Amino acid sequence: MSKRDFYEVLGVSRSATKDEVRKAYKKLARKFHPDTKPVDPDSEKKFSEITEAYDVLSDEDKRKNYDQFGHAFHGTGGGGRSGGNPFEGFGGGGGGASFDLDDLLGGMFGGGGGKGGSPFESSRRAQPRAHKGGDVKAEITVPFTVAVEGGDYSLTVQQGSKNERLNVKIPAGIDEGQSIRLAGQGSAGAGGGAAGDLLVTIRIAAHPWCRRDGHNLLVDVPVTPSEAALGAKIDVPTLTEGVVVLSVPPGTSSGARLRLRGKGVRHPKTGDRGDQFVVLKIVLPKELSEEARALYQQLAELPSVDPRDGLWT
Repeated sequence: MSKRDFYEVLGVSRSATKDEVRKAYKKLARKFHPDTKPVDPDSEKKFSEITEAYDVLSDEDKRKNYDQFGHAFHGTGGGGRSGGNPFEGFGGGGGGASFDLDDLLGGMFGGGGGKGGSPFESSRRAQPRAHKGGDVKAEITVPFTVAVEGGDYSLTVQQGSKNERLNVKIPAGIDEGQSIRLAGQGSAGAGGGAAGDLLVTIRIAAHPWCRRDGHNLLVDVPVTPSEAALGAKIDVPTLTEGVVVLSVPPGTSSGARLRLRGKGVRHPKTGDRGDQFVVLKIVLPKELSEEARALYQQLAELPSVDPRDGLWT
């Protein structure tokens, strides 16, 4: 099979300058170098072809003979090597074009070849690129008090074939659905890359008598009709300070909220606490004694304001 015209191989005109020839070769070398196209069986053949073309057209004497005799110039004594290795003129020595391949290709293969070695040696020994490992997601349910006050929580995760126990620091005031990132506890990296992270989503267990409203706490406390009507001092639980005494003003209706300042949820940024609200619920006994029934009957006969008067008008 006859060889293609060297100018056609490099895609340049016969009047192309030496710099234009070099630029054309660099562009094609990046495209067809075997290390960049390992799955292309023709890449080495194409790269050899463009390299041989550059070897001739970059040398003034060889190019002059090639322009006069074509591919037959190899037999004219013009310095060509019929059937020779197309890479032989690289790296110095001989009359062919001499250059640093790494410089020619713009450092695309990760550094220059070692002195006296193959110009492709550095790319052949190049280490695989490091990749960070993927993030891993987990979900835990922490006690209500731990979410409010902060604390440690133990988590077991699988790392490869082993189970590893990790300590998760729960910040005070964390809310339902928020996540905590544990750096370096995810999937292992590739090529020496760092491990990914573990993202722990927080769920909060319900409390038997306390519920949360932002940074405030709500506690339902039952009172008797007489306590609500006449006023009273009652015991009220708090989440972290035990039982405190609360004054119920006379004439308090069911559903009224009484505030206990600074006994709520700690703010994760400022450290300030919200409040605890005591929600009063007037509770009647399911069964009344005869004496209690008689007293309620007397109470009902006393003149009073209808609590529903004007409510729906």
